[in-house]
Amino acid sequence: MTPDGQSEMRLMRRGDEFVIQVQGQELMNSRTHGSEEALAELSCANLPDKTTPRVLIGGLGMGFTLAAANRVLPEKAIIEIAELVDAVVEWNRGPLGHLAKYPLEDKRVRLHIDDVRVILKPARDRFDAVILDIDNGPTQLTQVSNQGLYGKKGLSIIATALKPGGTLSVWSAQPDERFTDRLRECGFSVTVERVHARGASGHSHIIWLARKPLSS
Repeated sequence: MTPDGQSEMRLMRRGDEFVIQVQGQELMNSRTHGSEEALAELSCANLPDKTTPRVLIGGLGMGFTLAAANRVLPEKAIIEIAELVDAVVEWNRGPLGHLAKYPLEDKRVRLHIDDVRVILKPARDRFDAVILDIDNGPTQLTQVSNQGLYGKKGLSIIATALKPGGTLSVWSAQPDERFTDRLRECGFSVTVERVHARGASGHSHIIWLARKPLSS
């Protein structure tokens, strides 16, 4: 079940392909993870601290975003990941682990089985990047309570948690101009990237890269 108890989450397998479903709808697929990898790569491309950065990832999924962050971040990085669903962590340590080469085992990773908001709320100038991959987008939510994360109050909490010059990145299945406007209203400078889900063709996904100003 999802943490709010409203939806059933299931891991399915078809040959070599794995699918996570929520209420019978496909949430993620092991064949299409190019945009998750791009999410981490773009987020970590221009960090304020390039030697000992601290990055927070909201959502473990099938481990592809975390694995990409592990690849591009330096040896002294701290990579915190917040995942609410115990089963998702168990799947990544078990039947899904080989897909992303067991990224939770990286010594730089600190796992929180908790809501990403619990990590964000007390933080002040703590993270070089915050990466959100917990829903299908700001309006296509896996649980209703996540709505506050993408509103002005939630974005202000994230801005406070970021270091000056830090980046919030958000993955989405679909574009959302209202969310772009909201990010700018909260003081971020915003770039919207369209990236392919698999290879160099096929359907594409959206990534927002929202940079906190160096000074207020």
